Amino acid sequence: MTKEEVQKKIIGAVKAVRENNPVAPSITNTVTINFVANAQLAVGGSAAMVYLPDEGEGMAQLGGAMYINMGTMFPVYAETLPRTARKLADEKRPWVLDPVGIGIGALRESVLLQFANCPPSIVRGNASEILALAKLWNLTGGAAGGVRGVDSTDEVESARNAAVAVARHIKGAVAVSGPVDLVTDGNLLAYSEGGSHFMPKITGAGCSLGGVMAVYAAQAEPFIAALTGTAVYNLAGTRAEQKAQGPASFQVRFIDELYLATAEDIADNPLRIEKA
Repeated sequence: MTKEEVQKKIIGAVKAVRENNPVAPSITNTVTINFVANAQLAVGGSAAMVYLPDEGEGMAQLGGAMYINMGTMFPVYAETLPRTARKLADEKRPWVLDPVGIGIGALRESVLLQFANCPPSIVRGNASEILALAKLWNLTGGAAGGVRGVDSTDEVESARNAAVAVARHIKGAVAVSGPVDLVTDGNLLAYSEGGSHFMPKITGAGCSLGGVMAVYAAQAEPFIAALTGTAVYNLAGTRAEQKAQGPASFQVRFIDELYLATAEDIADNPLRIEKA
């Protein structure tokens, strides 16, 4: 695809979401659950948050796409997450994985290993998380990533090969968040610019991005869904920073800007396309 073709598909994805109001259920980080839901609503989707195994399986059949974020893990998730992923595979439903905190605790590792056999459509994470996931799944390009809490200690470009390898394995897309974001389907590399220096000062920017990608995944192919979510976040971050006085007002303005962004403005956000 050319840049112009990608931009046209981004416009289509944004308009489809706003017209159809797709539901994208989440099993997500309890620290950021409110922000995730509000961001999904702001871009035109519907939110639903679940925890239990039968809830996950039920939503896998109901939703247009689903979001699994591993930021806060509970014992019940040892059953909920694999069962939900298997049901999503059975139903051929798209879903987004955010492997937050990969490398911290045996439960996360066990569940993530199971996901290799019923993989997501989109993986979103920072560079360290993508490097670690590629290594866990024994994919070429993987290397041990450095994680400080849930923050990355690696640069986006260092995860380029790992992102391509993961994207090819899942036959979907990988989004690597950083100062300049990278999205790849294993064939194309898209670099999206923008955002704000306030984003690392609030909790939930990355978590909510995964939820927004799931909203778009209900209406668009994984690469376009991941890139559309990334672009609207970068655009909204840039605009919100211009009106904010600090992190708290930025968070409020950010939700407003997600809501106000036009499809054309999202597609026009600075973007560079390369071959992988």
